[in-house]
Amino acid sequence: MKLKSTIIAMAATSFLNAQNVMTPEKLWTLNKFSVAAIAPDQSSIIYQSGTVDLKTEKTKKKNFLLRVSDNTNTAIDFGKKSIIQWDKNGIYAVEDGKIFLSKDLGKTWSEFYPIGEVDNITIAPDGKKIAFSKAVLVENILGKDKYKDLPKTTAQIYTDLNNRHWDTWNTGEYNHVFVVNTSEEIAKAIDILEGQPFDCPQKPHGGQEDFIWSPDSSQLLYVTKKKSGADYAQSTNTDIFSYNLKTKNTENISDGMMGYDVNPKFSPDGKTLLWQSMARDWYEADKNDIIIMDWVSKSKKNITKNWDDSVSGETFWSNDSKEIFFNAAYRGTVQLFSANVKNNVVKQITNGQFDVTGITMQNKNKLFVSRTDINHSADLFSVDTKNGDMLQVTEINKENYQKITPGKSELKMVKTTDGKEMGVWFHYPPNFDPNKKYPTLLYCQGGPQSALSQFFSVRWNFALMAANDYIVVAPNRRGMPGWGTAWNEAISKDWGGQPIKDYLAAADYAKSLPFVDAERMAAVGASYGGYSVFMLAGVHNNRFKTFIAHDGLFDMKSWYGTTEEIWFANWDLGGNYWQNPQPKAYTEFNPSNFVAKWNKPIMIIQGGIDFRVPYEQGQEAFQAAKLRGLKSKFLYFPNENHWVLHPQNGLVWQKEFFDWLKETL
Repeated sequence: MKLKSTIIAMAATSFLNAQNVMTPEKLWTLNKFSVAAIAPDQSSIIYQSGTVDLKTEKTKKKNFLLRVSDNTNTAIDFGKKSIIQWDKNGIYAVEDGKIFLSKDLGKTWSEFYPIGEVDNITIAPDGKKIAFSKAVLVENILGKDKYKDLPKTTAQIYTDLNNRHWDTWNTGEYNHVFVVNTSEEIAKAIDILEGQPFDCPQKPHGGQEDFIWSPDSSQLLYVTKKKSGADYAQSTNTDIFSYNLKTKNTENISDGMMGYDVNPKFSPDGKTLLWQSMARDWYEADKNDIIIMDWVSKSKKNITKNWDDSVSGETFWSNDSKEIFFNAAYRGTVQLFSANVKNNVVKQITNGQFDVTGITMQNKNKLFVSRTDINHSADLFSVDTKNGDMLQVTEINKENYQKITPGKSELKMVKTTDGKEMGVWFHYPPNFDPNKKYPTLLYCQGGPQSALSQFFSVRWNFALMAANDYIVVAPNRRGMPGWGTAWNEAISKDWGGQPIKDYLAAADYAKSLPFVDAERMAAVGASYGGYSVFMLAGVHNNRFKTFIAHDGLFDMKSWYGTTEEIWFANWDLGGNYWQNPQPKAYTEFNPSNFVAKWNKPIMIIQGGIDFRVPYEQGQEAFQAAKLRGLKSKFLYFPNENHWVLHPQNGLVWQKEFFDWLKETL
């Protein structure tokens, strides 16, 4: 009887442990952290916690005020108002097309300006001018715009490229920036790109960061690519322009700098402008450097030129204007760094098994940043800029995490086929037992030059994969930032070469470990990761038992003819398919050329409005697999682009993902 009770108790414990792990529903309903506004004296932060309602797919947001002095978090209700900014004049917010101003933290509001239905509002430092963006019809591309007597026609008429981008067809409308002076008796908004077929904010992902005010409110700086049609589709050359409100003149501040020039920010003392810059046109994953420019003399300096890595995207001026903080991929993580404006010395501030995902503000010697790891979505942390010590400030998912048993991660160094050392993440299931053999997933990262780090995603979520009792092997193969610029650049024009060998080396190493079931390994991935899955399916020599590819590139010739950002294809593949000789991308690095060797089950996932990797790529691969007689499945989302953004689609994605693995692995 006692033995029976013990067995029942053990079974109950096992059942409870199985319940206390990450699930798709728990993942999608975790609270999401975001910063709404920063106090001008850097003493307080207004942040938001957003929760997705799985039935309505809408996000409900709550505002909180964090006071740095005593580290108190207080709920604060702004009603239906959306915060714009917080400066010396007060808190600005918008509701029903009107801008309101509060000088008492939202207790009372006064109407500031009736702005209408616009986007990305920013108020000038002098409080007298407003900049905003909205879509403007510049070209008559739709048949109903060209032929006013035919309002029901659905025709779209194109004479050049850039006819579609990311997930949207060009309808002749462009994002333009407007400026209005509220102190004028009859205020009139000025379109600073009037009549021009250029976008600011940049499509598809640009926002308010694409235009800023000069410290004296006399100029508006904005980012755009002044190219159209085929020229636009074949170039990454964005520039930073300055529009003088008094003279109406525009100056190209980054003239002659041929790659991406983005994210301008003025120093607190107003004397220096920084922005992020890539040197080469076409190359969207080039080394990302920080350029600073003296605002009076216009002299420029690259302060990260001699640093052998790439800025990830966040930059932040120190309060004394002497340092620039930034985050960057580093050895399978994303860490916080600083660059000294005077001597160009770059220093690493933080170190640990996490990603620093955003930089919010500085209060004395403490910097406030958002941070993730594979088991935790973003929260706010303070960082001591002198020694890198971190302290968690918000815990927006504390109760949720108490119900989830996390797994552990380990970065192992694995020898590649050409004798290099490659960092490979091993993510283990909760309650991992080293004496047990686990089915294993080789995760293939997209990009192909995006960091494989401690990121937290609601789609490719390592914690969720591990919670389903899989070991996840995630190699930092050739092309990954954070391991030096040479390693990062090595993938260009070699997609199916050494990077695929890196994956096979990681798989072989994993199979040698006692807790990996060598007979039950799958290869999974999206975008370039999906391409990798298609390539591995033809060259794996029975290393894998099943495959899952999401939005993968299957046939490089047809992909080149249907993708929209031609600069990417030209740089990474080495050019077009009618060149003589043809680049290897269309011959020995083309997955469709290896279909005859496909011999294992494969699941293919595709978004219907993915113009980066159009849906025909998934359809071609599925059709080839079925005609080869292989067990296969095609999961198609008509309303998704290169990602899965709708929560219920995300749940279906994860259910089908794990169902397929259960069936075939």
